[in-house]
Amino acid sequence: MLSLKEKDRPIVRKLLCAGCCARCVLRFCCVGTSSAYRRSYQDLRKELLAFISEESSPQSLSEEKTDAPPNKRMRIDEDPVTPAQTDSDICPVCLGVLQDFCDPTFTKQVSDAVKKQQYEFDSLVLTVSLPTQMSVREHSCWLHVKKEVREKSMCLGKEDVIQVKDAFKWAVQGKIGQELGAAVVANCPCEVSVGFIHPETEDCHFLANTCPDCFKPTKNKASIFTRMAVVKALEKISEEKFSRHYVCPPKTANTRCTALDTTCLHTSIFIAGRYSKFSRELPQTPWVIDGERRMHGSVEELIAAPLLSSFRADGFNFSSSGREDVDVRTLGNGQPFAVELLNPHRAKFNRNEIKQLQEKINQSSDKIRVRDLQIITREATSRMKEGEEKKTKTYSAFIWTQKAIDSTDLEFLANIKDLRIAQKTPLRVLHRRPLAVRQRLIHSMSTIYLDKHHFTLKLCTQAGTYIKEFVHGDFGRTIPNLCDLMKTDADILELDVESVDVDWPPALPD
Repeated sequence: MLSLKEKDRPIVRKLLCAGCCARCVLRFCCVGTSSAYRRSYQDLRKELLAFISEESSPQSLSEEKTDAPPNKRMRIDEDPVTPAQTDSDICPVCLGVLQDFCDPTFTKQVSDAVKKQQYEFDSLVLTVSLPTQMSVREHSCWLHVKKEVREKSMCLGKEDVIQVKDAFKWAVQGKIGQELGAAVVANCPCEVSVGFIHPETEDCHFLANTCPDCFKPTKNKASIFTRMAVVKALEKISEEKFSRHYVCPPKTANTRCTALDTTCLHTSIFIAGRYSKFSRELPQTPWVIDGERRMHGSVEELIAAPLLSSFRADGFNFSSSGREDVDVRTLGNGQPFAVELLNPHRAKFNRNEIKQLQEKINQSSDKIRVRDLQIITREATSRMKEGEEKKTKTYSAFIWTQKAIDSTDLEFLANIKDLRIAQKTPLRVLHRRPLAVRQRLIHSMSTIYLDKHHFTLKLCTQAGTYIKEFVHGDFGRTIPNLCDLMKTDADILELDVESVDVDWPPALPD
């Protein structure tokens, strides 16, 4: 039995006379029991017709007295509801969504579409998109019902009406979940989207004239009649002005809604780890100059390819705590990195499977090695960038000097602590970095004498320091520089990153 009361009888009658479908009648009677919407459409309609044909029994009148004072009891409208008034093919409010798309045939169609996309999940959230003009028809029907209840000294707030989206979800989500073997919940990484469109858009046009400030063209929108704009206009327009421009109840539509293709989307999965790079001919990201690819492969591609394949993701975004040059090796514990996997079709991996995935990456190339691979949250990725200016990096540089030197010429460098330098954006990266002067610290330096023109320089610096430019000066753009300190021209022949001193991601046991 439907949870309808005596006071609902004239509303049911009025809505059926207006051609509303059975589920829309329940919505405007504020029936919030989800099981009512799961019943077959034929059973609902049959029970509503029986409900309005009943005489007001003493029992029903007694129930009404408990709900409201006697002066608020609504008079029962005795006008009959004729088949011509109730058997409209298309509901003028939901445009057929709650009539034609809540049956097992459509839920099977949705479930089959999801299965075809081969996602792996044990729960999902169902989202629904509706034609914008449905908001106008909903508003019109609400004013129509509101007039009826106002005459009976009752009130019906728009927020009291069950939304079409909610009614549709209540009707179908249980069946969809059963077909897919998954729980349908309110919040979940895996989203199944069902959408509807309707060709008749003229319902919204009068709002552009009555509330022009709500409708402003935007570059990214094909139409000014967006859902937000229409809702804003409906909140602004007065009931009297709305009724002058739009009929209440809404007129019958000529066509039904059409269902769009069912789509699935899984929220991104984030993978973190550290990589070491052993090649001086491997860029961190694909190297493209003037539209032409230079060098084969990159660190991000070597790491991402196995991840994309295993998670069956549509794409990825790669980020790291720093960006070493193509000819710079990254040694020690490696460079922290994070990979965002877009729309993964598989999301659950245990620790052993992630470890096997790490080995797969390491076996794919001898140019890199990955460690501490793990799944993290989106929020955890921010820790990689936290304290960007405060973290330190340790480097080892192979230096050439124009002037002949001996070991005593290098001793003074070890005594320099926290040397502050000013670095203009290097010429070699000026095409992709804004021109600026950056203050950086060289915390400490030590040296290993090799021969009269070569030595190894070890540096501990503030992250973000351009080491090559500190050595050769970059035509005076880095001040002071090693050339200034040693009073000779110098250049860097090889550079290695020996450590990145950031405690992220958490180290894992081997």
